[in-house]
Amino acid sequence: MTDQMGAEVKVAVLGSGSWGTTFANIVADAADLRTAEGHKTEVVLWGRRASVVDAINESSENPDYFPGVTLNEGLRATTDPAEALSGARVVVLAVPSQSLRENLAAWRPHIPSDAVVVSLMKGVELGSLMRMSQVVGEVLDFPEERIAVVSGPNLAREIAERQPATAVVACPHEETAVLLQDLFRSAYFRPYTSTDLVGVEIGGAMKNVIGLAVGVAEGMGLGDNTKASLITRGLAETTRLAVTLGADEHTLSGLAGMGDLVATCSSPLSRNRTFGEKLGAGKTLEQVVAETKQTAEGVKSSESILELGWANGVDMPITESVVKMMHHDLSPAQALVAFMSRSTKPERYGV
Repeated sequence: MTDQMGAEVKVAVLGSGSWGTTFANIVADAADLRTAEGHKTEVVLWGRRASVVDAINESSENPDYFPGVTLNEGLRATTDPAEALSGARVVVLAVPSQSLRENLAAWRPHIPSDAVVVSLMKGVELGSLMRMSQVVGEVLDFPEERIAVVSGPNLAREIAERQPATAVVACPHEETAVLLQDLFRSAYFRPYTSTDLVGVEIGGAMKNVIGLAVGVAEGMGLGDNTKASLITRGLAETTRLAVTLGADEHTLSGLAGMGDLVATCSSPLSRNRTFGEKLGAGKTLEQVVAETKQTAEGVKSSESILELGWANGVDMPITESVVKMMHHDLSPAQALVAFMSRSTKPERYGV
């Protein structure tokens, strides 16, 4: 990675779902600011479905996710990954976390060897128990200074509507994070930087699991005391795991920890909270999956996160309850009883 992006930069965003589309639009809006400063940014969005790609190119709209929302006219879309990746200096990944490895293997021949790869995904891979940045590093054989993540309280619909939002750009190589910060900064999207890749990724993955639990409580008709308890103890659970893996505990008090957790657990726009709410209201997992169009990352990642915690000797009671509800037929009422029946202990930060 050079010390500067240069006057012209191409950014390829792979994945035309809600967050991929929104993030591509952020970068395209940011490009308008960079143009005024004498720089040029080309933004290309890759999507599988020709109907979505055609709509973006012809009417600057993604009708599947954001009907009525006008995207930046400079944003171009394609169904050809080779076209999207050709000459890209920055490659942004916005696909479901459990399909990342397979997709990367297919895209690898087209990803420029000097590109910076940015993960928008929030999960832990089943089987390997790797964070998304670790999967990227392994499949592409890229050094850590060219792998970054973006996380934070980023509900896609609100940002697509250009409501003010913040995020964290994390990379162990601070200079890379700063360059990406400048590339992604728009009038309504303010990125901060961090070198704590572990903390930012674990915060992003865990908030999905806690969001499911809070959604279940909402669906059961439980009140704010219950939900506040789950959020607070969920943050403690997240901090325990992250710190054990080498993160800075203060990261979990910031945007990629508490910020993302609050947004996910409190907003009806959150996929994971909504998924949990339907379960808590009495629907089966199969029924909820059948009627939910978008991926709720916490459903699958909860298993790998629990295994990661156990492998490192971390107590994960909320995650364990979520896994049993999602994958082992434990009813929401039984999960609540199990959580409330745990042995009492003093409250300490992160324990």
